[in-house]
This record gives sequence, C-alpha cells and structure tokens, in this order.
Amino acid sequence: MIEEKRNIIDEVDHEMAALFEKRMLAAREIAQSKREMGLTIADPVRESRIIAANSRLIEDEEIRKYYIDFLKGIFAISKRYQSCLNGFEAPCHAVEVSGCDTCDIVVERGALARVGEHLDLGGKTLVVTDSGVPEKYARMVLDNAEQPFLKVVPQGEASKSLESLTDLLELMTRERFTRTDKVVAVGGGVVGDLAGLAAATFMRGIDFYNIPTTLLSQLDSSIGGKTAIDFCGVKNIIGAFHQPRKVVIDPDTLDTLCERQLHSGLAEAIKMAATMDRQLFEKIAVSADLRSDIDAIICRCLELKRRVVEADPKESGLRHVLNFGHTVGHAIEAASGGTLLHGEAVGIGMLHFSGADVRREIEKVLEKYSLPIATSIPKETLLKYIAHDKKASGDEVTVVRVDTLGEFEFCSININDILL
Repeated sequence: MIEEKRNIIDEVDHEMAALFEKRMLAAREIAQSKREMGLTIADPVRESRIIAANSRLIEDEEIRKYYIDFLKGIFAISKRYQSCLNGFEAPCHAVEVSGCDTCDIVVERGALARVGEHLDLGGKTLVVTDSGVPEKYARMVLDNAEQPFLKVVPQGEASKSLESLTDLLELMTRERFTRTDKVVAVGGGVVGDLAGLAAATFMRGIDFYNIPTTLLSQLDSSIGGKTAIDFCGVKNIIGAFHQPRKVVIDPDTLDTLCERQLHSGLAEAIKMAATMDRQLFEKIAVSADLRSDIDAIICRCLELKRRVVEADPKESGLRHVLNFGHTVGHAIEAASGGTLLHGEAVGIGMLHFSGADVRREIEKVLEKYSLPIATSIPKETLLKYIAHDKKASGDEVTVVRVDTLGEFEFCSININDILL
C-alpha cells in the first residue's frame, strides 16, 4: 500500500519537474518583455485571481490551504528568478534568519521602488507609517498592494501606545481583515514595534512585513521578532515575539535622515561591534565617510544579529548581549522626556558597563559622531526606571559587561549599585 502511493508521488513529482521548467522558461520570456516595456515584475492582482480560481479546483478543504501556500511559494520563486534576469538588479545582500519562524532579509539599494517584487501584497494590506517618514515611501507600497489601507501615526515614541495599537486593531476589524491579510511597517523602530504588535495580536497573528527607513531600525530592530508598546511610562513593557515574514532594507532611504538621526542609529552598530566584532568597531572608528561605508556596516550588523537570534529566538540567554547599554540607556531615554534619542541614550548606557580601556575607546567613537557621553539626569530618577527593567529579578538585574573590545560577559548586579 505504502509503496503504491509512493509510486504515485514519484510519478507526479517527475511530471511537476518538467512543468516547473516549462513555467520558468515562460517566466523568463515575460521578464524580458516587461523589461523592454519598463514594467515591474510584480502583478498582485493577477496572482490573487489565479489563487482564487485554482484553489476552487481542490475539493479537500484542508489540502486547499496547503495548495494556496504552494501557489504563493511558486509566485515568490518566479518573481525572484525574473528579477535576476536581463538587467534586473538582484539584491546585494540577502540573509535568512530562522528560529521559531523564518525571516528573509533583503538589503538592496532601490529595493523600495521594486517592493512589489519582494513582497506578497495580494489581498488586504495595512501600511503603517508615521508623520515624519516621507510620504513617497508608503506610497510605493500602497501602489503595489491589491487592497491597500493606510494608517499614519504621529512621529515619536508617544505613538507606541495602547491607544495607537487599538486604532490599528479597530481598522483591521472594521475592514474585515483575515488571517491571509498582512501588515506592512514603513518607518523607524516605533512604527515597526507598533505595527508588528498589531500583526502579532490580530487573530493571534497575521503576516507582518517590515520596511525600516532609519539606520537604527535597519541594523537592529528590523529583525528578531520583538514587538512592543510602552505602558504607564515603562518602555516596551507590553509586547510579543512575532517574526516578520520578510524585511526589505533600502539604504537609499537614509539619504533623507539628518546627521543626528543617522549617528543615533550608529550607536546600535557600535554596541554590536563592541560586544562581538572588534574589526567592525575599528571600521566605524576610522571611517572617513560614514554614508559610503553604511551598506557594509548594516550587512555586518545583520549577520551578527542573525547568529544571536538563531541561537536564542526567545531571549532566554545569549540574546541578552544585544542589551549592552540598554539597562541604563532605556532609563535615560525615558527620563529625558524625548530630548535624547534612543541611540544617544544607549551610547551613554554602554559606558557604565565597560572596562576603563574600553570606555575610553567607546567615548572616542561617540564623540567622533557627536553622540553624548554623559547625562545630568539624577541617579535617583534613573533608578526608578531601571527598577522596571524586564531583565530585573527582585533587586538584581542581568547586564552585559565589556572589558575587551569584541568580547563580553553577563553579570548580575544590584540595581542600587548600577550607577556607582
């Protein structure tokens, strides 16, 4: 009986191989024609029509669900193949992050203009952005979506709130989003955290795509699956792990960032370099043109974070290394009332857990990029925020310490001794 069914599968697989080649040869010719006519590869309306029509041919309801996933996979492979043909620019860097889920990351200049080739935007798509992000970025996604919806939240950390989350969930409920629909974040870490949590909680989780447009979000918060909002004055206290289905990083979006925002984001690269990659630290320290070096810095940081996230997807051990400087940094950021950016606060926070030699090296790099190395916020004020740190257990908190560049260790310290 088993052997008989295996023979059927072998026969079907043999036929599918020939059909697959025939399909891809046709896709090749279509790609060439589209290139000549200046058309984009993606055609979400046609894809959705095919899925709807062909899935009706499957009588078994359970199998029909798998067939839809199969078709989506075929479309994704076809688009990737077509994009690499006849002058279509292929991604300069792509990396897969796995854990409980899988996340593909594309780093490619001009990727946002070709977003329809990278993302499955069939069905309903909620695009979440903020008032500080250039409108054209969100528009590029909306123009490629079959049924687009847009939500613009005010720029700033205040949008990571229960009220903002409720607004997104109400919109999706009102517009009758289903588990086959998706949420796309276009913006920095605030938008990514908020939109990601909305995707994680709606119907217990729908697809989430992230298009980070700031350096901070591109090299750090864009991957790893951590989504959150702030609550009762405590940063990221309500959240969930929800890995994005795909991340599209276009370094060209950094051209619209001011120097302060760019350098604030760089602080996260300094954090990863100080803990895990001395050569990267030295590259940042001696860079004569940061914007020219930024692609390589982003890719290296993503590779470092990929290794950590794959080893510890739920932040139960190794992943705590990514919190270097954050215990004090989050407290400084919250207590500053928005006068200090995240990276600026984390930069100061790193200095509290560095050996003397490392502290001097980090201070030099921070000053090179006009990042602060001290704060006037009283110790007592900061301790109130540190007491709410998610890594705290009673009066103890686990911190990351760096005594040698490129190396780190975890240690437990009494909260009252942190700022001594």
